[in-house]
Amino acid sequence: ETERLVVLEERRQRTDNDPGSVLREHVNAALYLNYPYRHPTIGWENEIRALNIEDLRAFYEKWYVPANAILVVAGDITAAELKPLAENTYGRIARLPAPTTGETRNRPAEPPQKASRRIELQDPRVRQPLWSRTYLAPGMMTGIAGGAGTEHATALEMLTEVFGGPTGPLYRALVIDGKLAVSAGISYGSGGLGPSRLVFYASPRPGVTMADLEAAMEAEIEKLLKDGVDADRIRRAKIHMKAESVYARDSLSTGARILGAALASGQSIADVEGWPERIDAVTPQAVNAAARAVIQGQPSVTSLLLPDGKE
Repeated sequence: ETERLVVLEERRQRTDNDPGSVLREHVNAALYLNYPYRHPTIGWENEIRALNIEDLRAFYEKWYVPANAILVVAGDITAAELKPLAENTYGRIARLPAPTTGETRNRPAEPPQKASRRIELQDPRVRQPLWSRTYLAPGMMTGIAGGAGTEHATALEMLTEVFGGPTGPLYRALVIDGKLAVSAGISYGSGGLGPSRLVFYASPRPGVTMADLEAAMEAEIEKLLKDGVDADRIRRAKIHMKAESVYARDSLSTGARILGAALASGQSIADVEGWPERIDAVTPQAVNAAARAVIQGQPSVTSLLLPDGKE
């Protein structure tokens, strides 16, 4: 009961007291019709209040088993030195079956989507309004039913960098030249086990209506679909992105975290190590094809975060 109160307080601090987090929960619930990503990791408040000790014990005994764990060790140590330490520590834990069906995880599939949705949240605590449009997108491991496949994942990473980055056309059009927004960009991640999200977002300048901001954003998206991305921007983005992958190796914790997350979501060490080569192979044609596969004619979730009773 004490821990239940701790979890409820954590949910209040991280989600319920932040209108933006509340809106993201509702966007995820609308975006994913069936996939587990529609559920918040911490759970809904009514679920937390309903948990009992039997639920917790059953969950722990099913999922917290050695066959479902990945150990990543980073530092000045060899495999020969590590093995007896691991055997002495983790080898004492009884071996239990992995909670899987055969060799694959038994997960619900996301069905093809037919309709776009709109969500609006008004809250007096909102100081900076936010507009966003979210599309289902493929990741490294999972494509979209009846839509874009995993072959587009690396190109979508490049799209985020060249079109939605701080020096990209989207930011320049809405923030610098158009002076309609105080921020604008694209977010995307390819590393999850299930289908990912491609998100266009912007926050309006004072005096700019959300309708005007939405119209400007839609015009830039249409321009992207029609004209595509600039080859020189891709060339420069490759240099920057590959340099970041080199700098990431300076941190033992970063490398361990990236490898552990990749292995947990079904990727291999080779997938991680081969990322710079995959980035280097991306062409403008591949980026344009990925953008059109995810955006053109596809359903989306548009969300507005607004001050209470105000535009």
